[in-house]
Amino acid sequence: MIFELIIYFLAALFEIFGCYSFWMVFKLQKSYFWLIPGFISLILFAFLLTKINLEFAGRAYAVYGGIYIVSSLIWLFIIEKQNFNKWDILGSIIVFIGITIILLGNKGFRF
Repeated sequence: MIFELIIYFLAALFEIFGCYSFWMVFKLQKSYFWLIPGFISLILFAFLLTKINLEFAGRAYAVYGGIYIVSSLIWLFIIEKQNFNKWDILGSIIVFIGITIILLGNKGFRF
């Protein structure tokens, strides 16, 4: 399970960077050359999600969605230098509980 979490967080990093490269070009007026690493990053993101050991893509994406939210807030703090507010923290806790239930429940863990 630790290996899968690493894959999920790496996928999130690649997706966020890939999307952020578009943000930089079209919102921050940076060079169009930022789109090249952005495209590569998005390809790596999609590839990594195929390495998740869940039977159905929809469940893998559901778990990933929660990890993406948490990763986006980490990006907000580290890259964009913005502090969390109480809603960011509360929402992250709720999401993390949800993805844990989906992931463990579909791995045969019984509550």
